[in-house]
Amino acid sequence: MSDSARDPRRVSPRQEPAAPTPGDGASAARMGTPVGRWVLLTAVLGSGMAMLDSTVVNVALPHIGRDLDADLAVLQWTVNAYMLTLAGLILLGGALGDRFGRRRVFVLGVVWFALASLLCGLAPDAGVLIAARALQGVGGALLTPGSLALIQAVFHPDDRAAAVGAWSGLGGVASAVGPFVGGWLVDGPGWRWVFLINLPLAALCVPVALRHVPETRDPAAHGRFDVLGAALGALALGAVTYALIAAPDQGASPAVIVPAVLGVLLGFAFVYVEARRPDPMLPLGIFRIRLFTSINVVTLFVYAAFSGFFFLSVLQLQVVVGWSALEAGTALLPTTVLMLLLSARSGRIAQRVGARIPLTAGPLLCAAGMLLMTRVGAGAVYWRDVLPALVVLGLGMVVLVAPLTSTVLASVDVARAGLASGINNAAARAAGLIAVAALPLAAGMGPDVYRDPAAFSSTFARAMLMCAGALVIGGVLGWATVREPARPGCHPECAYHCGVSSPPLDPGEGQGVSAE
Repeated sequence: MSDSARDPRRVSPRQEPAAPTPGDGASAARMGTPVGRWVLLTAVLGSGMAMLDSTVVNVALPHIGRDLDADLAVLQWTVNAYMLTLAGLILLGGALGDRFGRRRVFVLGVVWFALASLLCGLAPDAGVLIAARALQGVGGALLTPGSLALIQAVFHPDDRAAAVGAWSGLGGVASAVGPFVGGWLVDGPGWRWVFLINLPLAALCVPVALRHVPETRDPAAHGRFDVLGAALGALALGAVTYALIAAPDQGASPAVIVPAVLGVLLGFAFVYVEARRPDPMLPLGIFRIRLFTSINVVTLFVYAAFSGFFFLSVLQLQVVVGWSALEAGTALLPTTVLMLLLSARSGRIAQRVGARIPLTAGPLLCAAGMLLMTRVGAGAVYWRDVLPALVVLGLGMVVLVAPLTSTVLASVDVARAGLASGINNAAARAAGLIAVAALPLAAGMGPDVYRDPAAFSSTFARAMLMCAGALVIGGVLGWATVREPARPGCHPECAYHCGVSSPPLDPGEGQGVSAE
């Protein structure tokens, strides 16, 4: 007897699927059908908002600083307030979707993100902007895992990889054009439109999701949410970040030492709570898997370097080289374009040669690119000074990102793939958060350094050397710790990934799909 005869809910490849029953999780949308197209559009619009935001804001930082008369600390918090709440809550956001409905939580995240974006665009001063960015991160934590979870839960297993590949490719385009769009908006209507551009995307996404996307949830989801763990993790990161950002201006004062010590203590409290809760947000037992742990350590080093680079490079290009926001944003396109064009090929090569070589060569190539960036100063010529560095950096990211994510997923059993991917994504964002806070301090950047081109240029060169050093450490760790003979598969969400702030998310096999 055929599969479809055994289960009347299973859809034949040649038949138009019936609309899934909302809430029952027994959905089986196919590629090319109306339901499939609407679900894919919804996921792309939602994730596109977050991807655009991750690439356009850095381009606007010098203009935000001038308009709000802000020092370097405000620019750091403009980036970090968002990353803090996003990194601290992204695992909880995925769990909320499984329990209460993926569409419901996704739509809530889109609305929340849009309202926070509106507040960012209308912010009268730096304090309101930073608070709005933190709220934006909460929305991002709800919608980011939900966008891919919708596809995994609604699409038929036979079409899921194609749907995820299409989602990844379209999202990659959004990420790739982000710096150009950001520069165009900043030089045109102004930096506030970097945030306001999210409103029309949300206005299109929400009604499409409510009308055309079926609701799904995980029937096996149970237990209490680990709100305490999420709060402790976010507060620990926030306290340490505050101390690092305040240190250049206040030195070794109680205003720096107290939050630093408090952050460390909260970190220990987080580990203590997670080790004893029956349903922790972060099950510490997963770190007993040696390969999983080693890949996450590599992730910490490489994504710290990436975040520090993209935070400081747009300031260097505008403050020191003297380019407009549009010119600076466009200059960064080669890295994301190379990832968009070549990541799929890199993943297939990693399947043949294993992860050890890519996880060693990729960081070393990226380190070489950052060393080349030390040549970029006043009077720099794009084709001679900037482009070679970005091409080498982009090629290194191509070699690195897809195998890194695939290896994380291959290191655990299928049932824990979503958890493993979420931890890896959160680790990358936490590393970026600390890097944006610590790198200016380590490089000797004072509060007003970005207003002095000569001073900023010399400290930028030191910062690039530190980023290159972090990447070299990541490459050495990749060579020393990745020894498993198993070849990681090229997951479709890795194929066209262009995000520079974190690896791609994979919610696992998804729950509530049609019976097999």
